[in-house]
Amino acid sequence: MEQSYELLPEQFQINPSLPIYEQFVDAIRGRIVTGLIPPGSRLPSVRELAAGRSVNPTTAARTYQELERIGLIVTRRGQGTFVTLEEAVIAEARKTIMRKAVLEFKIIAESLGLSAEQMLNFDKEDSNDRQ
Repeated sequence: MEQSYELLPEQFQINPSLPIYEQFVDAIRGRIVTGLIPPGSRLPSVRELAAGRSVNPTTAARTYQELERIGLIVTRRGQGTFVTLEEAVIAEARKTIMRKAVLEFKIIAESLGLSAEQMLNFDKEDSNDRQ
């Protein structure tokens, strides 16, 4: 029997200020790069994803189209949709997530009038104080 993987975490909450498909792409990308959805895993059909998350099938299709565009998933006609086996593609997706996180971190630091280094030093000091 084929192993089944949850595409989106059960507690996934939709942010009404962002397109749903973008949120799905980010969440699924994160689950792929962390190994929660391993390379080669078969994904549910577009219809199954749409029904399971109570979204329009067009939203689910757009999610898969974007994941396929960035190379994280491949569709094999008559077989289904699968996570890529190409580790380099997964590694590049991981870098994309890291770049976004670093940028957000820097923006927060700047909004507080701090450098990223000051924020990191605070974290180290705060960790030591809590021990």
